[in-house]
Amino acid sequence: MAKASVKAAPTKKTVAKPTAKTSVNIEKVSEEILSKLKTLDMAQQLQSDLEWCLGSYRFDQNATGLKEVIGKAHDELKQAHAKKTKGITTALLNNIEKVLN
Repeated sequence: MAKASVKAAPTKKTVAKPTAKTSVNIEKVSEEILSKLKTLDMAQQLQSDLEWCLGSYRFDQNATGLKEVIGKAHDELKQAHAKKTKGITTALLNNIEKVLN
């Protein structure tokens, strides 16, 4: 008697979904801040500190130093936003505040 071949049902692949839509990625926000600082050519020392802390964060996932530098950048960008500097949006400042909290 010949054996009947049984086909296994394909398994469904599940995709992990983000836990919350409002969560903000600290690395993405840091890169956005760095890009904005470079574009506006402001705070050269802050740019280098942010680059260094971002590299350190990527290595050890410890956000302490990165959050400190992001706080300084937030102050700089907030002052520039108050002067109506083009390119600094309220959405960027809100994202920074979400990361800091």
